[in-house]
Amino acid sequence: MPKKSPPEFKRDVVRVARRGDLSQAEVAADFDISVESVRRWVRQAHVDDGVVDGQTSAEQSELVQLRRKARRLEMENEILHRAAAYFAAGSLPK
Repeated sequence: MPKKSPPEFKRDVVRVARRGDLSQAEVAADFDISVESVRRWVRQAHVDDGVVDGQTSAEQSELVQLRRKARRLEMENEILHRAAAYFAAGSLPK
């Protein structure tokens, strides 16, 4: 898994890349990151700024949180179903 870069670092990279003085490959070399990271961050900055249509960073973050919450709730629901079945089986007349 690649290392997580802080938002301030990403903003700096995007700012330098958008200036146009250097190519994205040169920006990547200067900041010691991959060219693909520069491309992705610039593309996402365009989406966040409304230049290009797409899912903004805030929307992506919300989606990730909602998926995690849904997964947790599904697990809790499964645990409750199993517990109910266990206790129901113990209370059956013999």
